[in-house]
Amino acid sequence: MLTHIHIRDFAIIDALELELHPGMTALTGETGAGKSILLDAIGLVLGDKADSSTVRHGADKAEITLSVDITQTPSARVWLDAQGMEGADDTCILRRIISAQGKSRAWINGSPANLTQLRELGEQLVDIHGQHEHQSLMKKDAQRDMLDAFADNDALLASTREAWKHWKKLHERITLLSSQNQQHQERIDLLRFQAQELETLALQANEPAQLDEELNRLANAEQLRATAAQGYDELYDSEPSLHSALGRLIHDIALQARVDAQLEPPLELLTSAQIQIQEAAAQLRDYAEGLDIDPARLQWVENRIADIRNLARKYRTDPLELPARLSNIQAELEQLGGGDYDLDALEQQLQTAANTYRQHATALSQARQHAAQQLSAGVTQAMQQLGMQGGQFAIQVASDANSHFQALGMDSINFTVSANPGQPLKPLMKVASGGELSRISLAIQMMAAQRITLPALIFDEVDTGIGGGIAEVVGKQLRALGTNRQVLCVTHLPQVASQAHQHYKVTKLKGKEYTSTGIDHLTRPERVEEIARMIGGVEITQATRALAEEMLR
Repeated sequence: MLTHIHIRDFAIIDALELELHPGMTALTGETGAGKSILLDAIGLVLGDKADSSTVRHGADKAEITLSVDITQTPSARVWLDAQGMEGADDTCILRRIISAQGKSRAWINGSPANLTQLRELGEQLVDIHGQHEHQSLMKKDAQRDMLDAFADNDALLASTREAWKHWKKLHERITLLSSQNQQHQERIDLLRFQAQELETLALQANEPAQLDEELNRLANAEQLRATAAQGYDELYDSEPSLHSALGRLIHDIALQARVDAQLEPPLELLTSAQIQIQEAAAQLRDYAEGLDIDPARLQWVENRIADIRNLARKYRTDPLELPARLSNIQAELEQLGGGDYDLDALEQQLQTAANTYRQHATALSQARQHAAQQLSAGVTQAMQQLGMQGGQFAIQVASDANSHFQALGMDSINFTVSANPGQPLKPLMKVASGGELSRISLAIQMMAAQRITLPALIFDEVDTGIGGGIAEVVGKQLRALGTNRQVLCVTHLPQVASQAHQHYKVTKLKGKEYTSTGIDHLTRPERVEEIARMIGGVEITQATRALAEEMLR
């Protein structure tokens, strides 16, 4: 439950410290005193959006700190542990600061937090019923949300939404492929032709460079052979040849080396040169004899090079990149021919997804119909207590298996009411009387609150439009809710305020240059005076005090 709140420079509040207690707490005061400001502050620290207008005029920032006892809220403890925001004890502290420039910062147990985290934690701690909630009940979405909240359909809603997302993704994929089917097939045909063309070419790595080298050799074969033959002849075969001339010179130097040993080094060099000339001559002879002059091979190489270069120009790439281009085409063909582009396979997947969605949507619809019966009976009974004897409330849940798939199921939910005996049920939005609408809304909220397991409930002037004995019934129901949880109630009705376990009075403090809000915890005599004021208006008499005392008893 909420245990303590500190507010500084928020709206017209200068500084405020407030201890909160179990049971039902009434907040009363003159109109415009700032009763709802306290609830607005609680809403902000629980994740509501804020802007610079919430900062008190002349202040730099507004600051709100809320302490919550989570002893009886294990889900909040689990959430805090998962976020790494667990506190030192059973108290959770939420803090939020809004600057005059509109910037906002928040902390949970001292750890920085964002608005989503504040809202996720707040949804496990407090449920707020606003004074204009009956207006939202006129909307179909709000009616569905209230029924789902009453039925605790969170898990069913999540599974239905996920099944719908999967179905929708497949449906959109099929729609897209169907519209692009012709272009898709044309692309496959083109890629297949290109792949066949490149596969037929069968270009090997480094083949273009090897072909260029072979072409150069074949084109100059005659000149190459003539040069090799001439070299062999001059080195070894002609007379005199270089080999024979060296032989004679080596013979003469060898004879003289016997006389002078200094001729030995040049003799060795000449001998080595003669051997190398002999080897070179032999290689030139073999090269000339082995050189193949093949016009047919020359023609084939020229044609092969031409084919490679033509395809390279066609695909606007370097000849060396053609094998990589073939790999890319084959990969795209495999992708286009895969399951993601197989319409028949996708159609089967879509049918399976549709059946799965219908199963989840049917389970959700059944839960809604069961909850609708319970909520309808409870609200009908509450209407009798709220002065609408003979009135009837019914929630119609219509499910059409052939309707369009929706993320929140296929149900059409309609709140209907008959305000007087004998009148047919009509949609809630067609109820003419604003007072009747307020009482029906209050009955719905009271029934919904009984199903809510959160430790704190806040009612902000939900009793607007009722009075007399009906107001006393409302007060008793709020007090009953406060027997096992915390209930905060902003009210103008003495019949409601008198039922509270605790009573706070909100006052507006006016100075020459400022206006502020104060809150006082009322003692029993002070409660008598406040309830008498609420009964009698400006002038409080002994009669109104006596009535107030009686109401408190």
